[in-house]
Amino acid sequence: MSAKMFTGDQKIKLTALINEGMVVLHEIDTLREGLSETVKAIAEELEVKPGILKKAITVAHKASLGQTNADHEELNTILSTVGKTL
Repeated sequence: MSAKMFTGDQKIKLTALINEGMVVLHEIDTLREGLSETVKAIAEELEVKPGILKKAITVAHKASLGQTNADHEELNTILSTVGKTL
């Protein structure tokens, strides 16, 4: 199997894509870090677990509360069936 060779124009496009992708991923990392810090601060202020707030954000973003509730109901049923509830 031989290595793929790229033309000059293809190399320019690839270089631009890789550079732009790196910038976007850096911005995403920065935004996630900022959100995480905000979540931690609000969680501490409200005396709730940060994970709960993160889950709420994810569920709200995906508009999946109905599916999340159905999943939890099924989980509760399974745990009740095997006697593993508190």
